[in-house]
Amino acid sequence: MTFNDDSGDQGRPRPEAAGSGRNPSARGLGRGLSALLGEEVGESDRSRDRSRGLRQVPVAYLRPGRFQPRQAFDEDELATLVQSINRQGILQPLIVRRLPGDAEENYEIVAGERRWRAAQIAQLHEVPVIIRELTDTETLQIALIENIQRQDLNPMEEAEGYQRLMREFSHSAADIAEAVGKSRSHVANAVRLLSLPDDVKSYVRSGELTAGAARAVITADDPATLAREVVERGLNVRDVEAIRRQVKQGTEAKPKPEPRKDADTAALEQSLADALGLKVEIRHKGTRGEVRITYRTLEQLDEICQRLTRT
Repeated sequence: MTFNDDSGDQGRPRPEAAGSGRNPSARGLGRGLSALLGEEVGESDRSRDRSRGLRQVPVAYLRPGRFQPRQAFDEDELATLVQSINRQGILQPLIVRRLPGDAEENYEIVAGERRWRAAQIAQLHEVPVIIRELTDTETLQIALIENIQRQDLNPMEEAEGYQRLMREFSHSAADIAEAVGKSRSHVANAVRLLSLPDDVKSYVRSGELTAGAARAVITADDPATLAREVVERGLNVRDVEAIRRQVKQGTEAKPKPEPRKDADTAALEQSLADALGLKVEIRHKGTRGEVRITYRTLEQLDEICQRLTRT
């Protein structure tokens, strides 16, 4: 039976395949998501559905997940999902858990918040859910990995999700990469985006700046200015790299400015230059220094020598 999944990932590998590597920690992540989203619901699975906690729940009894990594829901995609629900209903259950300490029949959404939002717009009274007994840790892990695997997150949300898995659950980049089916370098590069200034991050969140272009501006002297130029001119990653090379070459070719001399030294230089008719430079540091007299002809050099040796 085909699901009208709100993430558009039909035909992709099942989540459990991503966590089937050798690392025990990564397998744990994969098993957690697989157990949650594992089997599809068919007509012949009703007895198994009871053991899996499948039931119809009023939309009013559901609450958004506290650990939902998605911060924005695209209105056009939501409207498309509403149309699908109006035609076929919700074919893939939401994953929920009972709200801790809540005596009433209220549930927290672990996976499927967009389906819940679309159901409200479609004016459905009930939605199918699978109830799971999950800790806060399991809920956060599953919410992050489920969204990352389904590619529902923008690059900044994905990066923040990886960082939370690293900081709050001590997962390595290799563990996360194996669990979500990404390369280790992909995870590491994603997390690098978090070092960008806030205004550059906002470009990435809105889609005005791609993740590749954002990574290209990270090491620039002024990432915010370069990112603004990229957005305004519609530049691609190659353009960004070219600009960075030009800036770097210009910086290397530009001579370092000489330190400014104090007024007394400058006045003495001018006095000697007036007396000799030549350029004089005094470099003074501490109690030591040097005097440089610049000549342009041999006659000028001869004049300097005569003056220095005159008794």
